[in-house]
Amino acid sequence: MKKLSLTLLFMIPGLTQFAQEADESVVVVERDIWTVIGDLIFTSVPLGNGISMPFVIIWLLVGAIIFTVYMGFINIRGFKHALDVVRGKYDDPNDPGEVSHFQALTAALSGTVGLGNIAGVAIAVSLGGPGATFWMILAGFLGMSSKFVECTLGVKYRNVHADGSVSGGPMYYLSKGLGQKGLGRLGRVCAVLFAIFCVGGSFGGGNMSQINQATEQLVSVTGGESSILFGREWIFGVIMAAVVALIIIGGIKSIAKVTEKIVPFMVAIYLAAALFILLANFTMIPEAFGSIISGAFGLKGLAGGMVGVLIVGFQRAAFSNEAGVGSASIAHSAAKTDEPISEGIVALLEPFIDTVVVCTMTALVIIITGSIDPQATEGVSLTSRAFESTISWFPYILLIAVILFALSTMISWSYYGLKSWTYLFGESHFNNIIYKVVFCIFIIVGSVLPLTSVFYFSDAMIFAMAFPNVLGLYLLAPEIKKDLASYLDRIKSGEITRFK
Repeated sequence: MKKLSLTLLFMIPGLTQFAQEADESVVVVERDIWTVIGDLIFTSVPLGNGISMPFVIIWLLVGAIIFTVYMGFINIRGFKHALDVVRGKYDDPNDPGEVSHFQALTAALSGTVGLGNIAGVAIAVSLGGPGATFWMILAGFLGMSSKFVECTLGVKYRNVHADGSVSGGPMYYLSKGLGQKGLGRLGRVCAVLFAIFCVGGSFGGGNMSQINQATEQLVSVTGGESSILFGREWIFGVIMAAVVALIIIGGIKSIAKVTEKIVPFMVAIYLAAALFILLANFTMIPEAFGSIISGAFGLKGLAGGMVGVLIVGFQRAAFSNEAGVGSASIAHSAAKTDEPISEGIVALLEPFIDTVVVCTMTALVIIITGSIDPQATEGVSLTSRAFESTISWFPYILLIAVILFALSTMISWSYYGLKSWTYLFGESHFNNIIYKVVFCIFIIVGSVLPLTSVFYFSDAMIFAMAFPNVLGLYLLAPEIKKDLASYLDRIKSGEITRFK
């Protein structure tokens, strides 16, 4: 019994409560395993005045700063060109790949624009005050450069198979890119570690935590304990698993066809509600921005903002825009292009949309409606109350947004996990089916279990991806800088021309 329970606990940390009845010693082992893993990932570094920050956050933030400066502030000078590329002005239907630039962008955005934009921001602003919003915007701005580097590498070192399908991402640019630099052993180790962490993250943060929060919101809006789904949450889990299965069975092309419609729709719904509230309180907008600026450079803004946004917001939302984590490069690798730099430039739009736009809108609504709660622990409900103060029926809109955010995140992360899975176990139809079946089973499991332990586990797995990934980005950045200079010169000379 102990061996079986330990195996289940390794696969599904959320089963702790059931294993406790069977074998108390196994629970201790499980708790120790995940505590050790989590503590290693989130080891805090003291910054003075009693403030500390997990090393992984520093690792990501420093990398984003270095890439921004080293790439000549590509997050600014590449912005207009990114809009042109994503609008299809440089699309060539004969280029290798599976999806358009726009589809690749929406597929990656569907994995980042999610519950963190609703819950993580609410908690961050409550902890750090209005000034936290400034640091959130700055983090998103810097993250654009990290996203550019990793997604360019994803396309550059991808594998294009005989049937036209594509496999790419950190697993491939770490092993192949570092191998070309004489660092083959390091590259292979980093690639395998990344793939393992990504599979774990896909089952946890990209799956179980998403369906769990969506289920809780559905039960809450439909009556709480009196809801017809209370005690029968598995029904919603089965429905969502079936929907996800229908989408992911067709691979990235099927996923992209869904995300190119669902992502703009769900973002539009959410932003429309936010704009309605901001316009209804437009006289308070200058004051809100004033409090953001003044709070950002006060002691509370600096300490609370950095802690609230970079730790609570990014950690609980699995690093909202995932810049530096490497996951998005897996989706962008499938883009139809023979110019890796072009897709990297498209990718820098992700942190801008996710963090600078969507997260900032959430923060403004919370600030203007006076909904900041220093004791906030339930971010979704706080955001819901903020919107409900002006739009009485907003909880139902939020329910739709939460379900769509959860669905989009799950289908994108299923692709990330699948590509990591097949990297580890081989590209075959059988391995594809095995992963997809297991992923859908985890959706049902996630809908019924209290996932206290899996949240910690999934955060650890997703953030762990950043260590081998950012290390590889540092080592491969010089060649991306050369490629960028060549690409921009060819754009300027007219060698690279528009197709539309």
